[in-house]
Parts: sequence; structure tokens; C-alpha cells
Amino acid sequence: MPEVIFNGPAGRLEGRYHPSDDSTAPIALALHPHPRYGGTMNNKIVYNLYQSFVERGFAALRFNFRGVGRSQGSYDGGIGELSDAASALDWMQSINPNARYCWIGGYSFGAWISMQLLMRRPEIAGFISISPPANNFDFTFLAPCPASGLIIHGSRDETVPEADAAALAERLQAQRGIAIDYRKIPGASHFYESKLERLSKEIGNYLDAALKEDAA
Repeated sequence: MPEVIFNGPAGRLEGRYHPSDDSTAPIALALHPHPRYGGTMNNKIVYNLYQSFVERGFAALRFNFRGVGRSQGSYDGGIGELSDAASALDWMQSINPNARYCWIGGYSFGAWISMQLLMRRPEIAGFISISPPANNFDFTFLAPCPASGLIIHGSRDETVPEADAAALAERLQAQRGIAIDYRKIPGASHFYESKLERLSKEIGNYLDAALKEDAA
């Protein structure tokens, strides 16, 4: 899990990258929660998401948005962070030019950024959105949502009411040509205390099914 530094729009960005031995392996990017509230690439949920990709043969990257850890720059209200994510994807593609496809995932604020990147990069084939902040951020840009994916949320989320996430999933599911798998984890808060194992299992099961379907 080597530390990497790559160029972003506001300076150097710090990340952790796990390469694959297969030059055609898919690539995946995992985005962390809100920088203003302690979000970093070392968040346990982001790490578990990253590991879920690694365990299935992806070349995977998690990184710190501008102003977090050793990443240069300062918080930019989501606009700069989206540019950071685009630069991270560019970097991954530059060292994995033969990757079969790309996935993206994010937790909370990172889910919002990841879904915006999904709209801008048609090469992204799938997504995992953990606790998307549908009550605080605008997701109407997903019209239409360009790829199928997983939305997962805790039933006792005290930060983002589960009903708001369910409504987002329902709106996306109504669009033609994509499949949104919405999974609610009973008893889980926004931070998934004591529910990380269940969260990882749900993510893993979804990825296994999606990859099996892709290989068929």
C-alpha cells in the first residue's frame, strides 16, 4: 500500500495506492468525508471501501482532498475537491492505460463528490455511494444517472435521515437503463459504529455480483 504524491489543481495531493499485478485490472477511486469535519483518506469506512476493491483485484487509490494531511491547498466548498478527484482519476489512468474499466466510491461528502465525477467521466462503469448527504447537498445533477450502482445507508443515521437517501435512490431507480441497488443497514448510524463488518459485507456482496455479471 505505497504512499503516493501526485499533482492536483491546487498543488500536490497525498494518497495511498494499491497496484494490481494484472495490467488490465480495473481501477477504483475511494473518496473521503467532509474535510471540515475531520474527514481523511484514513477514515475507517473509506479504508474498508478501498480494501473491498483491492480484495477483488482492482488497482485502487484513496487520497486526501486539498488541505487535508499532506495535500496542498485549502477547502474549496466542493468545487476544488471535484477537481482533485478528477486529477486523481487522471493519475490512475495514466499509470493503468490498459484498465478494463473504472469504478468510483465515496462516503458522505465523498459520495457527493463521487457522483458529480460520475456525471463528468463516461468511462466510470459503476459506483458505491455510502451515506450520500441527500439532505444537505443537491443531487439533482443526476439527470439522468449514467451508471448503475449501490447506495447504502444506515437506518439510524443521525446526520442524513434515511428517508432522504431512500428518496434519492428511488428517484434514480425510476430512470431507464440503470439499476440502483439500495441497501439499508438496520441500526447503523452515520458513522457505522459496530456495523463496519456488515457494511463491508454488503459492499463485497454487491461488487461480487456486479463483477460476476460483467464477466458473463
